[in-house]
Amino acid sequence: MGTVQSALRGTRRATNISISARLLDEARLLQVNISRAAEQGVAQATAERRAQLWLEENQAALESSNEYAERNGLPLARYRSF
Repeated sequence: MGTVQSALRGTRRATNISISARLLDEARLLQVNISRAAEQGVAQATAERRAQLWLEENQAALESSNEYAERNGLPLARYRSF
């Protein structure tokens, strides 16, 4: 199960949000479940932010690994059969 889907499971808590009146009217007209749509949007934004933070926190290690591979080639390249 993906991160977004797992975030949608569990206990729900009421909250207040501000949303464009025009968007809210259209969503209601189209019978969109606003709570579910908001929850999915927050879950997606949370997953994206988590990924962004992981990349920022691990940037030095990723750069170091890439530099090593550029200088020395891939560590297991001799075992590749393609």
